[in-house]
Amino acid sequence: MSEKIDYSKGIYDARQLGAGRMFILGVQHMFAMFGATVLVPLLTGLSVSTTLLCAGLGTLLFHLITKKKVPAFLGSSFAYLGGFSIVAPMLADADGNLTVANTKMLPYACAAVAFSGLVYLVASLLISTFGIRRIMRFFPPVVTGPIIISIGLILAPSAIKNCQSNWILAFVALGVVIVCNIWGKGMVKILPILIGVLVSYAVALVTGAVDFQRISEAAWVGIPLHKEAMGLFAIDGSPEFISALFTIIPIALATMMEHVGDIAAISATVGHNYINDPGLNRTLLGDGLATTMAGLLGGPANTTYGENTGVLALSKIYDPLVIRIAAVLAIILSFSPKFEAVINTIPTGIIGGISFVLYGMISAIGVRNVVENRVDFTNSRNLIVAAVILVCALGFNSVGGVSFAVAGVTINLSGLAVAAIAGILLNAILPGNDYEFDAADGSEAATSSNLQV
Repeated sequence: MSEKIDYSKGIYDARQLGAGRMFILGVQHMFAMFGATVLVPLLTGLSVSTTLLCAGLGTLLFHLITKKKVPAFLGSSFAYLGGFSIVAPMLADADGNLTVANTKMLPYACAAVAFSGLVYLVASLLISTFGIRRIMRFFPPVVTGPIIISIGLILAPSAIKNCQSNWILAFVALGVVIVCNIWGKGMVKILPILIGVLVSYAVALVTGAVDFQRISEAAWVGIPLHKEAMGLFAIDGSPEFISALFTIIPIALATMMEHVGDIAAISATVGHNYINDPGLNRTLLGDGLATTMAGLLGGPANTTYGENTGVLALSKIYDPLVIRIAAVLAIILSFSPKFEAVINTIPTGIIGGISFVLYGMISAIGVRNVVENRVDFTNSRNLIVAAVILVCALGFNSVGGVSFAVAGVTINLSGLAVAAIAGILLNAILPGNDYEFDAADGSEAATSSNLQV
């Protein structure tokens, strides 16, 4: 007879559970990441299939680089939505709704995402060379927090425009997400976006707001890569490409800090310090290379997902093998155009309702970053740094950024880019930078959230 398994202290080797239960646990992790991951292509015009492929491949690449030690899933990053909205904003359809993908500019945005992943590589090399503490002094919460706040505020108008297509569906989606987040228990609290989409989609079906024509026309099996959308073929040195680089690359400065927070959260959940073993340099490298690969293939940037950390805490199954099973399942799903067509039938109003709370949560996460790290705003230095970042991000974004010519090439710096540059420089120049990163437990970083940046 088999021995009874003790879950109280956590399971670090899932093979003792048997193949069947490991598969079910993998499916659970796939559902945890699913709602948030597919939402990003719906908001940007990217392919859902390509996004799932990049999430799966990116997760496997991350596990390879981190010596298969870290139980993290890499899904679509919401932080880059601000960059996509500037470089490749969604276009209006016949009814005036912002539902048409900007196919001309999306490849440039993806190319810039690929280069932003290389910032992680540089950070990894610097940490390996100089140590964590020296490098993190340039990216304290007083800089990264306001940048994250700005991303959500810049996106806010597009959420309202999507809601205007069907306010009833928008309010249903918004209400379900709020209820799940506040009163939900167990998996319900971990899957607010997925449940919000499913419930509001059911309402859309009843009210006849879903168009099934695209589903019947889609094939069951297909290749999830589209050459015309791949960032690999948009690295052409054009003004559009260079401007996209300056707009999107600075976002990596904020997402790197979120990465540190996620790894700290996983460490606390599992009871193993992953910041020290396999090392923050390896986890950053894995996340960065996964993002670079995704951008080259025409997918959104990747990031470690808090939803899956929640599943780890709930199930107490800490074996990274289960996460890799979820990654393989995501890859398999990516080869079904029929499945992508189903996702694309989600009405714009539902997307608006989800993004209504999502964009606000992005800004709220920035506020939380500042609060949890006890940034002292009675200190004039910190107040000035945060104030300059916020005004640069929102002010310059409202006037289309800053344009200038270099060697005959016109370069456009978005408000986010100007804000990031100004914030980092001010923080480095002004006296009184007393931020110290705690590598012992990562407690100085922001913790994970159900609605993942």
